[in-house]
Amino acid sequence: MQDQGLIKILVVDDRPDNLLSIESILERESYTIIKASSGRAALKILLKEFDFSLILMDVQMPEMNGFETAALIYQRDKLKEIPIIFITAHSHEEEAIFKGYRVGAVDFIYKPINPELLRIKVGLFVELYRKTQSLIAQEQKLLLANASLQREIVEREASEIRVRELNQQLLQNNIHLKAVNEELDRFAYIASHDLQEPLRKIRVFSDMILQKKSGEGEVDRYVQKITNATIRMQQLVSDLLRFSRHSIQGGDFMQCDLNELVKEALTELEIKIQQTNARIQIETLPSLQVIPTLMRQVFYNLISNALKFRKKEVPPEVHIYAEMVTAPDHQYMSERDNGRYYKIFVTDNGIGFESQYVEDIFVVFKRLHSYHEIEGTGIGLSICKKIMEQHNGFITATSEIDNGATFIIGIPEKQLLPMNLSIT
Repeated sequence: MQDQGLIKILVVDDRPDNLLSIESILERESYTIIKASSGRAALKILLKEFDFSLILMDVQMPEMNGFETAALIYQRDKLKEIPIIFITAHSHEEEAIFKGYRVGAVDFIYKPINPELLRIKVGLFVELYRKTQSLIAQEQKLLLANASLQREIVEREASEIRVRELNQQLLQNNIHLKAVNEELDRFAYIASHDLQEPLRKIRVFSDMILQKKSGEGEVDRYVQKITNATIRMQQLVSDLLRFSRHSIQGGDFMQCDLNELVKEALTELEIKIQQTNARIQIETLPSLQVIPTLMRQVFYNLISNALKFRKKEVPPEVHIYAEMVTAPDHQYMSERDNGRYYKIFVTDNGIGFESQYVEDIFVVFKRLHSYHEIEGTGIGLSICKKIMEQHNGFITATSEIDNGATFIIGIPEKQLLPMNLSIT
């Protein structure tokens, strides 16, 4: 893995004070910062250097704006893999945001720049860059090892047994590389999806505070929601780093009351529940060994979907309840030594979907409705599936058109952990 000092970041802005500000914010991370005062200056630098981990690009620049510069950068094959984060003061122009993503942007940062948010976002892409470089290095090492072994076989006229052993070794290495690549994919889409949700809340409640002319109690409530959203974003970043480092182990599991996790998810959705006049019914849920932040995300996504896919003329109703299963009736759970587990049901009275799509809805980016009909990214349920796999459980659903949907998650009564780990 590359040393952190070798991480190069290109910062493009026509204002020297902005360049100095960004350099100061990132100074303590020991990145190598290369500055360009215009789009043309950036292109000149990229003609000679292309080993940048990230580009921070101002949108509004004279002569050549950020979008035009990005389009020219991505015309070169050597530069196509460098992620670009646009920096803009226009946070509400959907057309401009769409244009940015169309030319290849991976994210936006809005002025005035929040230093901690900038460090977090840059840190995430630097981490992804390092893992990509590590994967490339492993692949090169594997190719060199393969070439060396092939020469050895030719020179020594290796036996058929030796050839089979070599093939088995290569197969195992390929499986490992595939697993590492899947973890990188998981890291990328969780970062792009779940980090946006608390950031949206920070922006929404900040706008409410700015518009509020009376009632300090209401202002205090909005400030508290901003604080909660910020804390949740920090928790998400921590979980994402554990995902990317393959380090979610038994120590991350805690004995948790699922009722409390559902209540926390409902608090996050309070405004949406009020806007839709939703009725939420929760029966007593068990206390199980789970990873709290991840399981809270499952409940948040499922309840949020129930509100999103509601019927226009009927207030949404959500019913959450549980039942213990002692004789496994699900294929995955029946393979475990401990067959006892809980099914948690989340039912709604929404628009539903055709049963033939029950597997498709858990595929990342798979959508049954166009973005113009119902807003969303098609990522939430795939994240739920990944989290349930992390819990040695499962998630499935049943539904009919115009007759609501029921999502079912299965969680083992006891997690099977190594002997030297304990549940706290």
